[in-house]
Amino acid sequence: MAETLRYRDDQPVDHPAVTVDAFVDQSNAQAVRIEPGDDTRELLPHLQRLALVEVNFPAFGDGRGYSSARMLREAGYEGELRAVGDVLVDQLAYMRRCGFDAFEPDQQFDMDDVKAAFERWPEVYQNAADDRTPIWTKRHP
Repeated sequence: MAETLRYRDDQPVDHPAVTVDAFVDQSNAQAVRIEPGDDTRELLPHLQRLALVEVNFPAFGDGRGYSSARMLREAGYEGELRAVGDVLVDQLAYMRRCGFDAFEPDQQFDMDDVKAAFERWPEVYQNAADDRTPIWTKRHP
């Protein structure tokens, strides 16, 4: 694993993440790891006690984690949402739009590439889980 990139001001969570099934069966877990195929909706009643949600991307082409992230953010989850696994630098801007605020890729990123990925598109066209304003609202206030 490469160094974790965080875009949060709070302290990193030091609790190990458990599986969704284990999390639902425990009362003291504060970190969970969502695997492809897990039902993110099982976590919705427990968002207040979650400090960290890791979403695993075992292959860069598996996009189910994007849906999990957006679902959690739209349900009000405010804790750390970390993409882990086969995360590519080209995906970072899209992942941020879905609500991810931390990244733990399999391979270390070049920080110049990370900066370029986030600056590539200064405007967005639709609402998402992030706080960016769509360009059409700037044109039609």
